[in-house]
Amino acid sequence: MAAPERTVRDITGLLNMAGHVLSNRLAVALADVDLTPRMQCVLVHALEAERTQIQLAALADLDKTTMVSTVDELEKRGLAERRQSATDRRARIIAVTEKGRLVAEEGQRIVDRVHAEALDALTGDRAAFVEALGVLAETPKDPGPQQVRRARGR
Repeated sequence: MAAPERTVRDITGLLNMAGHVLSNRLAVALADVDLTPRMQCVLVHALEAERTQIQLAALADLDKTTMVSTVDELEKRGLAERRQSATDRRARIIAVTEKGRLVAEEGQRIVDRVHAEALDALTGDRAAFVEALGVLAETPKDPGPQQVRRARGR
């Protein structure tokens, strides 16, 4: 039996491989300042505005368990802390410490450098490439069939 003919290049596979390579480069580079990409992402989003752990998890695309362990580690390192919201006494926010702000600034310089190095490997219009990736990453208005999530066995 012959495999079906491919008429279009496997962009899903290419994007996955490129993402994996870039994620690994970023992880290695951020290790120089003792951060993970998740930590960096949470710190930056927490510095942008007063946000709850749930809001930060959504922005960083992290599940609840991963978010809790990430914030626990940030607190352990003195980079962030859980505080009561200034605007809603029922809510707790993730506040970045001064030490965390300084580390996040250094981390952002590293992220920017890694991204610039990745784009340097391209020829042509880099801005158009980044814009095209943004278009591909947007959630379509009609996402089509959704993956079924099964309950975990106990």
